[in-house]
Amino acid sequence: MSVVTTERSGSVTTLTIDRPEAFNALNADVIGALLASMSDAAADRSTRAVIVTGSGKKAFSAGADLKELAGMTPDTARRTMTDGQRAFRLIEQLPIPVIAAVNGLALGGGFELALTATFPVLSTSASLGLPESGLGLIPGYGGTQRLPRAIGERTAAYMMLTGARLSAARAFELGLTPIPPTSPDDLLPTALDLAEKIAAQGPDAVRSILSAVGAGRDSTLDAGLAIETGLAALAVAGDESTEGISAFLERRPARFDNPEA
Repeated sequence: MSVVTTERSGSVTTLTIDRPEAFNALNADVIGALLASMSDAAADRSTRAVIVTGSGKKAFSAGADLKELAGMTPDTARRTMTDGQRAFRLIEQLPIPVIAAVNGLALGGGFELALTATFPVLSTSASLGLPESGLGLIPGYGGTQRLPRAIGERTAAYMMLTGARLSAARAFELGLTPIPPTSPDDLLPTALDLAEKIAAQGPDAVRSILSAVGAGRDSTLDAGLAIETGLAALAVAGDESTEGISAFLERRPARFDNPEA
């Protein structure tokens, strides 16, 4: 059976980590399947957004599979962490938005996965943390780098050094997500509604915005501005802006038809 299931609704693909017996723990098979499925979605121009979630109501993902980590040598662990970081980095850099629908525990690697998303949508039952130090470990899939950028160095260090968790309400207060926490029953409908709103925008514009935001995250301000200028110039001269501006002037909804849909 697949460790990641796929469901399509219009132009939105939902990926579900399907290891409920292990609280959707991330092993090599899960990470590989997530990366392959997201890469396929990004290559399909008719797909305009991806939602990733966990099966069941208890966990988005409780983290790395400790049974897989136990007994690793330093060289084996380095390869495993490098592979995981590479996969998470590719997810973070996808040209379409990724929405993490966090339906419960998001700990360790599960939280690190949510941090690679464009933004998470949190259930009120969500609990987020990087508790690795309590196991004599440290985050290995990018948590030490992404969490400080998301909520500030001191708060992130406090969480990692003490194992403290964030509730959904506190995560929203800290700006980890722009979406207020939602009830467990409303989580996926909320995530799907958000994904469909994004999918209704110009698809090339969405991809360019994500590219520009990513460039700003990974470079100096001047370099990011130069990339933004080039992408904005292409957008102004593109077919999407012709339709978008015409629709605005004619007071009608824009029709961003996908030629490959």
